Amino acid sequence: MGDFLLVFSAVVSGWLLGRHLRLRRTGNQGYRRYYRGLNHLLNEQTDETIDLFIDSLDVNSDTLETHLAVGNLMRRKGEVERAIRIHQNLLSRPNLNAEQQHQAHLELARDFVSAGLLDRAERLLLDLVNQSSSLRDVSLRQLMEIYQDEREWQRAIEVGRSLLPRRGRLLPGTSHEQLNAALGHYHCELAEQALERGSLQRARALIKQALQHDRQGIRASLLAAEVELRAGQTRQALRQLRRIPEQDPAMVPEMIDQLRDCYRQMEDPEGYLRSLKALLEDHPSTRLLLAVAGELRDRQGDESAMEFLQQRLTQRPTLRGLSCLLSWVLERQSNSERERLALLDELLRQLLQDKPNYQCQQCGFTARRLHWLCPGCKQWNTIKPIRGLEGD
Repeated sequence: MGDFLLVFSAVVSGWLLGRHLRLRRTGNQGYRRYYRGLNHLLNEQTDETIDLFIDSLDVNSDTLETHLAVGNLMRRKGEVERAIRIHQNLLSRPNLNAEQQHQAHLELARDFVSAGLLDRAERLLLDLVNQSSSLRDVSLRQLMEIYQDEREWQRAIEVGRSLLPRRGRLLPGTSHEQLNAALGHYHCELAEQALERGSLQRARALIKQALQHDRQGIRASLLAAEVELRAGQTRQALRQLRRIPEQDPAMVPEMIDQLRDCYRQMEDPEGYLRSLKALLEDHPSTRLLLAVAGELRDRQGDESAMEFLQQRLTQRPTLRGLSCLLSWVLERQSNSERERLALLDELLRQLLQDKPNYQCQQCGFTARRLHWLCPGCKQWNTIKPIRGLEGD
């Protein structure tokens, strides 16, 4: 209904602006033909009704918005081929000025992106960047998304940098902040490639650039710690990890594995346990709790670990913590007692098996594993661990 109202408003506006000239040329019969074509288009969407709509309304400065609005509606409804036909029809008309042609080119490029014809979209957008100052930035952003989807990180960086203001301080919450976050991740992608090749110096340089764009970049800090771990610089790695609670407390559990590796390299298991406990006090989470409980079990035995876990779950209950505690209890029971609890244990496991661990704060997309880029809304840094009884 929202899409229909949007298009209907555009249609009415276009008609009102061009009504006088239109009726003078074609009379009421022409208007009725246009209205009939639009009605069929919105309800049937056959190729014949597309042709009827295209032929029934002249393309001029008064009716351009109507054509654009209907074409965009087709694209949003998944009728990409029909959207392409409408926008290509606009470009075939010789009476559009340069600005109007550029707008039609932009919409056609968006059609090509929706159809997966990225090469054709790229060519149109590159032309727009050079030919239209008013559409330069929006064309560059569309190009950056194309290179992002194609994982052409260096080209995405070049386009992204051209969108940054040359002067002036970036304000939090602006589109430039989001742009810098994207640039930070592009550098992280290249840093991961360098790590795979064993090029630690190259990875360091890329991570430094990532943090210059986004000082709050958790991914860059985790990668920086990984680089130092591979280089044997354990204390440098710990220094990078200690940035994370300040950058985003919700992401502290993501550093557990690397924190463990640091203390293993230093052969300091007690230091690891102390660090975990300190993080748990400041940033409670189920993963931190289970990590502490696991270390206590290895060092002090089952009783100490189970008592600690039970006490913490009483204060902050979670299903994942309860499942862990129940599995440890089962291991210590006789066969007859184990059978009584086994059903509850299995039910908990099945319940948790399908529960997501992460959710996008922007669109609500959920996942079992962490995505730096949300597959739903295509935004960076919006996916966080789920908190609460069923979460972390």
